[in-house]
Amino acid sequence: MDPKNIPQHIAIIMDGNGRWAKQKGLPRAAGHKEGVSSLKEVLKACAEVGVKFLTVYAFSTENWGRPKTEVDFLMALFSQTIDRQVKELMESKVRIRFLGRLDDFSPKLKKKMREAMEKTKGNARISLNVMVNYGGRAEIVDAANEIVREKQGEAGRSRDVTEEELSKHLYTKDLPDPDLLIRTASEMRVSNFMLWQIAYAEIYVTPVLWPDFRRGQLIAAIEEYQKRERRFGKL
Repeated sequence: MDPKNIPQHIAIIMDGNGRWAKQKGLPRAAGHKEGVSSLKEVLKACAEVGVKFLTVYAFSTENWGRPKTEVDFLMALFSQTIDRQVKELMESKVRIRFLGRLDDFSPKLKKKMREAMEKTKGNARISLNVMVNYGGRAEIVDAANEIVREKQGEAGRSRDVTEEELSKHLYTKDLPDPDLLIRTASEMRVSNFMLWQIAYAEIYVTPVLWPDFRRGQLIAAIEEYQKRERRFGKL
């Protein structure tokens, strides 16, 4: 790897937990648990190579439609992972943020998320952004509604909304756009993930299922990123 060309912000669609479990004759829950181990290793590797922001797609607005037993397990897994990992995040100087429609979670889980964010907000080595109850379209709708509410106090004034103004109302308003988007499990779609922010992200798709995606696979993705010429629509 070229240490001078490390992506500042990596976003990951963590896909394949269920298929990984099925291949091994295990319940889907086992795939989700192993996926947490992958996230821990990838986060550590990102911090070591100099990535400043890691954003992962953990639970979408559409995932509520999965079987109740799986949704309940994921909620319990989120809660347990927060309980177990906040101390390690503090020791590793990792800031964690949960981004999405958090009000739809139980009061207990929402409280844990907010407490974890508050405890780690001063950490500056790397920012881990966990997208939960998140959808790219929902995010844009929420941003537009915020702007509408602000404009209601501007009687007699009408003006067009700019890209910059909309960006400042997204969940990710204080984050740079992703440089590299990684999708595991071979799926060739963005699945309603960061639709606004990935406009010029380099996309890397791998057949590796998320529970098998570890440090080596991350390095391979960064090496591929470094081979590309980013022109942002220019020559």
